[in-house]
Amino acid sequence: MDALSDVLKTIRLDGAIYVDAEFTAPWCINARYGFAHIRERLPQADHLLFFHFLVEGRCKVRLADGADAIEAQAGDLILFAKDEKHLMGSDLAWPAMLVDEIAARHDAQASSMQSLRLGGGGETTKFVCSYLVCSRAVYRPLLEALPRVVRIPVGDGPAASVVRELLRAGVSESSASRPGADSMLAKLAELLFIEAMRRYVDTLPPEGQGWLAGVRDPQVGHALALLHADPSKPWTVDDLARQVALSRSALADRFTSLVGESPIQYLVRWRLALAAQALRTTGESLARIAGRAGYESEAAFSRAFKREFTLPPAAWRKAQSRAE
Repeated sequence: MDALSDVLKTIRLDGAIYVDAEFTAPWCINARYGFAHIRERLPQADHLLFFHFLVEGRCKVRLADGADAIEAQAGDLILFAKDEKHLMGSDLAWPAMLVDEIAARHDAQASSMQSLRLGGGGETTKFVCSYLVCSRAVYRPLLEALPRVVRIPVGDGPAASVVRELLRAGVSESSASRPGADSMLAKLAELLFIEAMRRYVDTLPPEGQGWLAGVRDPQVGHALALLHADPSKPWTVDDLARQVALSRSALADRFTSLVGESPIQYLVRWRLALAAQALRTTGESLARIAGRAGYESEAAFSRAFKREFTLPPAAWRKAQSRAE
């Protein structure tokens, strides 16, 4: 399994709500789904990603803190790496309508379709919105590699047809409230996000850096896949270099240049992320989790975990339990 697939499989999607929006120019919204609302429905929610897919028309999008605007058109997916307030509209100088609380007007347990209609009767823009819930600790490599907001052009080809079919199915499930709808919506959102990430990787410039650039690189991507496939193995850079047919120094330099840390530093952080996931979602003993993370003693594991997550593992587990 490649590293991207390995990280993506850790996504926890406990319920994605699809919002069907149709606005006519001039219009502008100040939008945010609201992580507090997610925590009401999903107490174990840890991190939220939010996206809009433009089905028709065009608009401008920017973060509310004054970042540069992005020009989006039909076939574009706008992804926010976390739940941040943003402006979206035909004219961002137009008085913005607040929509933060729209989701809260619906029954927290319902899967009913949410529809937004707004505008002055001019050019029509249609888009569908949804969110994904994931583990921030395990998802760290990808979250750190993504811009705060990114436009992913899906276009009009076969991939766009797949995305539109997924969205059509999501809209149908959101409005029908049939048994199993939450699970279906979660899977549809996951498929949509995976397709978006694959498209985003394809658009990265050849000279790009970061975890996603490392995933795309033949040798570094192979090394990442090996680390993800067997994180408990006592890997060395020499082992990885032999597997990917590079010298030790060449792999170390290329890996560090692209990913931003050495192969062993990356492995240590990935093991700790998996340990955090286990602490949060299982009742396994600290000794067992420490051993799987490559530590012979709980004390050494505790010190390393505290460096990464501020709290020692036992206290971190209790804090997570209280929050949930």
